[in-house]
Amino acid sequence: METFQSLLAKKFSQALAKAGLPNAGELTPATDSRFGDYQTNAALVLGKQRGENPRDLAEKILAQLDVGDLCEPPVVAGAGFINFTLRADAVERKAGEVLRDERLGVAQAKSTRRIVIDFGSPNVAKPMHVGHIRSTVLGDALARIAQFLGHEVIRDNHIGDWGTQFGMVIYGWKNLLDRQALQRNPLAEIVRIYKETNQRAATDPQVREACRQELVKLQAGDKENTDIWNECVAFSMQDFDHVYKLLDVHYDIQCGESFYNDRLPGVVERLLKSGTAEISEGAVCVFFRDIPELADKPCIIRKRDGGFNYATTDLATVDYRINDLRADAIWYVVGAPQILHFRQIFEIARREGYTADLRHITFGSILGEDRKLMKTRSGENVPLRDLLDEACRRARNIIEEKNPDLGEDDRIDIAEKIGIGAVKYFDLSQYRMTDYVFSWEKMLSLQGNTAPYLQNAYVRIRSIFRKAGESASKIDRLALDDPAEINLAKRLCQFAEIVPQVLNNFRPNILANYLFELANSFHTFYEACPVLKSEEPARSSRLALCDLSGRVLERGLDLLGIKVPEKM
Repeated sequence: METFQSLLAKKFSQALAKAGLPNAGELTPATDSRFGDYQTNAALVLGKQRGENPRDLAEKILAQLDVGDLCEPPVVAGAGFINFTLRADAVERKAGEVLRDERLGVAQAKSTRRIVIDFGSPNVAKPMHVGHIRSTVLGDALARIAQFLGHEVIRDNHIGDWGTQFGMVIYGWKNLLDRQALQRNPLAEIVRIYKETNQRAATDPQVREACRQELVKLQAGDKENTDIWNECVAFSMQDFDHVYKLLDVHYDIQCGESFYNDRLPGVVERLLKSGTAEISEGAVCVFFRDIPELADKPCIIRKRDGGFNYATTDLATVDYRINDLRADAIWYVVGAPQILHFRQIFEIARREGYTADLRHITFGSILGEDRKLMKTRSGENVPLRDLLDEACRRARNIIEEKNPDLGEDDRIDIAEKIGIGAVKYFDLSQYRMTDYVFSWEKMLSLQGNTAPYLQNAYVRIRSIFRKAGESASKIDRLALDDPAEINLAKRLCQFAEIVPQVLNNFRPNILANYLFELANSFHTFYEACPVLKSEEPARSSRLALCDLSGRVLERGLDLLGIKVPEKM
């Protein structure tokens, strides 16, 4: 199904050709609805290119443009913008098409790909913390949207389950472990023994050497150390799974760093053989002498002592994802501090001849009220599990105050949907590169651009149908008369334009902000246009408009990983 935007763009392109002009500028939603629904700056761009008056060019284009089936006569405004206002009957027809479409007008991508999305990536032997929110919910939303658009998506949780910290964990396990504490709270005890060992190693060379020896034994495949490592991984995965269940996030594969361990020597040999890497002061490095900003930043893929590092593992990962998983694209949803690292990895992959689309999708930080990285009072990272439980507790308090007659099962279910939804939406409604201050009061508010506000709009729609005592109207077309009806229908037709845009620059906030505007348009319609008390055919048409609004809100929030309750 074509959108208004694509239909207008096609007709406009034809008019340019008839006028003997090249394609130029963009046709976009109008920045101010007072001037219409869509606008283009094509005449301004062409005027600058050709040294001609943009308004004269605009009139020349309009003489060749036939959009009478979609719009009122287009208007030339300002220095040469061309504004389009949709006809009410065209909006009726298009909204009717969307109403009858299971996909709500959203077409599948013309060219689909197999995309590996690397997101989440917690470290074993540590609890997930508040800093994991952004990668996890952003990656999940992008995966849902890409899949909805027809791409084949492989969600990969690249877990940090290997490395030098395990020498300390194993030493602590053998010398400091409290078995009863391990049974009560496994991850807390593993963190305790790691911290205590780390403190001892900082001042005692013998402990430091003992930790190194434990790591060497693990890397050599020692059974006792491998068994301890496996237990630590299992305890961590249990904790991760609890968080992922709360967040409604799932992965197709969870290949930790250890999965690539036996591939690392081959990576180094391959890069040396091809001349991509060279030996420098005993280490194996890749230099980027032809790239000015990387010229003094070589990438070490094997250290002087023969050890490997993150870069080696990530190169093995690229190789696996392209050759084994057959990925056309790999999206890394990883924080901005890793920009240099991935710039190096992607450049090495390019030199090796890989043509897959490699993207580093960065994001900002979550701050406390002091505008510093969010921490507990003792300076520790805030455990994500505790934060999500707190979100559900606070949501439950709000529910009990607003609707004390709800049963216990309903309270638990609704509190989880509102609390988890609030945390997710607060993150996803921000531009991903923006640092934001975490605020319970703002994210759980029933007013403003929040998940509870959007969920409440959906609940209001469901209550209309409960009062009507009937399911959604099955009429084939809408009858739109009131300006609030027409405005809401226009907004609903835009869903198909918004969803594909999210992947252009990986911006779920575009979808979040659209849903907020849709909820506002619905509330305006609801206040201006009686639904159940109106006469036919307005009553059925308005019920259908309510149904379509609910479906778009539900689908849009689901694409962001947010569930909707039937009541609040």
